[in-house]
Amino acid sequence: MAESSGPITLINVYTCQPERQEELLRVLRALTEEARRLPGFRSARLHRSLNGKHVVNYAEWDQMEQWRAMVRHPSVQAHMGRVVALATFQPHAYEPGEIYEPAS
Repeated sequence: MAESSGPITLINVYTCQPERQEELLRVLRALTEEARRLPGFRSARLHRSLNGKHVVNYAEWDQMEQWRAMVRHPSVQAHMGRVVALATFQPHAYEPGEIYEPAS
């Protein structure tokens, strides 16, 4: 991933079997509870697909290095083995973009 000196947005799409989606969400919730206590965490939101085959994690961090430190953190690593057993995924990092809200 290219480096960013400022805030980053991570968008991860997890692909799973529909019967495993709820279990995957439980594990991702636990992982996020650990991550939110670490420096640089701004926010995260988990999205469940209606077909049961995907979960999307939209997370914001102050800096790329803080996100990388989270991934290496022992409390997060404890959950990653379960995530890998339930789904395939690939993290993608983005620079924050424009926000569009309803017109007034």
